[in-house]
Amino acid sequence: MPTPLFTKVLPITIEARQALSHHSLPLQQLLYSLGVEDAASADSFLNPNYETQLHSPLLLHDIVKATNRIHGAIVNNERIVIFSDYDCDGIPGAVVLHDFFKAIGYTNFTNYIPHRHYEGFGLSVAAVEKMKADNAVVIVTIDCGTTSHEAITRANELGIDVIVTDHHEPEAELPSALAIVNPKLGNYPFPDLCGAGVVYKLVQALLQTGSYPINPGQEKWWLDMVGVATIADMVPLRGENRVLAHYGLQVLRKSRRPGLQHLLRKAKLNQSTLTEEDIGFTIAPRINAASRMDAPEHAFLMLTATNEGEAGAYVDKLEKLNTERKSTVAIMTKEINHRLKEMIEIPSVLVMGNPLWRPALVGLAANKLSEEYNRPVFLWGRDGNDVIKGSCRSGGGVSVVKLMEVISHAFHEHGGHHLSGGFSVHDDYIFSLPELLNNAHTELGSEAIVPLERVVAAELPLSAVFGEVKTALGKLAPFGVGNPKPLFAFTNVSPRKVEVFGKAKEHLKLVFETDAGQLEAIAFFAQPQDFPKEPIAETDMTLLAHIETSFFMGRSQTRLRIVDIL
Repeated sequence: MPTPLFTKVLPITIEARQALSHHSLPLQQLLYSLGVEDAASADSFLNPNYETQLHSPLLLHDIVKATNRIHGAIVNNERIVIFSDYDCDGIPGAVVLHDFFKAIGYTNFTNYIPHRHYEGFGLSVAAVEKMKADNAVVIVTIDCGTTSHEAITRANELGIDVIVTDHHEPEAELPSALAIVNPKLGNYPFPDLCGAGVVYKLVQALLQTGSYPINPGQEKWWLDMVGVATIADMVPLRGENRVLAHYGLQVLRKSRRPGLQHLLRKAKLNQSTLTEEDIGFTIAPRINAASRMDAPEHAFLMLTATNEGEAGAYVDKLEKLNTERKSTVAIMTKEINHRLKEMIEIPSVLVMGNPLWRPALVGLAANKLSEEYNRPVFLWGRDGNDVIKGSCRSGGGVSVVKLMEVISHAFHEHGGHHLSGGFSVHDDYIFSLPELLNNAHTELGSEAIVPLERVVAAELPLSAVFGEVKTALGKLAPFGVGNPKPLFAFTNVSPRKVEVFGKAKEHLKLVFETDAGQLEAIAFFAQPQDFPKEPIAETDMTLLAHIETSFFMGRSQTRLRIVDIL
């Protein structure tokens, strides 16, 4: 029996309907699809509350040790180094702690962000020795450090106290840091904070346990960074994360950071109407471009700049790096496509590499190729330390993790989830990697497949897009992991027009006429022939789509974002 193209969420039960009766019918069904089935849970979910829904930071593992040491360092004017990861979690987190020190007038600190290409992820012995040369007495890590045994041992030898703030999974044995503040340790009620969320809780704890000359509530202005990181790092948007993302977006829409304001103007985004998608598609890629292409400090300095001119210069730099990133990935993809055209038969698993490719970029190319060729793609490059590293993306429902597990002996390290992962390869296996992965695919057979289930929240007529459903979606946002944007099915609908648009005619648009007015459905970087059923004007189809509101160029428009056409 063939796998269904989509499944529908079970209709709401009578009990849940009664419990949620003070909400609209569409909102009741959508809440039920998220597992929210009673009035109290619905009220908590729909009304995030900063004052009542955040747990005490003093419940975090080792938080008292951490705050006591930082208070002492401030009193004694000891050199503190903020060591953060280079991505769109570590950098915003570093900004939060930087802003705290600036706000209280503490100046004997500096920020250290490792170079992705030459230093790699996490706290290293070399970085610790550099910080010692900069007279570090205390190191506070952000978004890393939970597994940095060797580096922390070296710091101890050099007389440096290390305070780890992180959210990554701890191992059975913890490093010998002075304090490890991680919500996955101890009895903290919510384990899923991102790195910036953890350091924000540290700042809350410092303010609660110390006496500093800042206005009550001033720390809420730093929630813009926590919101960006929480959404960009794709942690579950439930519980505390929903609160932090909700208020983070509110603050982001009013943020006074000159760099952010300049970046948004450059991207032609209205700051007052920013959404989680603007973070995912505009803000985060530019922050990440700094570490992928050059030095991550450019992103950090853009976010912390107070001078308009400096902020603008950093934004221009990031914009240039982001453009270079796109260009480099396009060249890489073109080279791969050229190689594929020379093949008599394209293998079930695409495995390619080039020592000149940056490992930080291969995942972006793998993503495009896995979609285009509908099969798993493994790409690798060589980093600044001569290590072969790569990224992989699923295609055709094949789990990349299962493939890597079969040939784990070929990797130094490997990990991820079914849809994407990362790896580093032993030099001895790099030339045999394509054969090994394709053999693994053959050996696993159907066991390699992890079905991609499309769950439809409801079937709707097109005219329903403009009514209570749209209002309900506004109450459920922001969307992300743990709170996915609802998918709707529109059956037996026929577009009046089928168009392609954009400079290179690379995007698809369907135009429908409804009782409530004209409705557009769009798919970026897609052509009519890319779908199981090619859309034809005045011809019936089933459309799977999300409902969204676009604020492009100051114009508000309700439209559909196409997921599939059947």
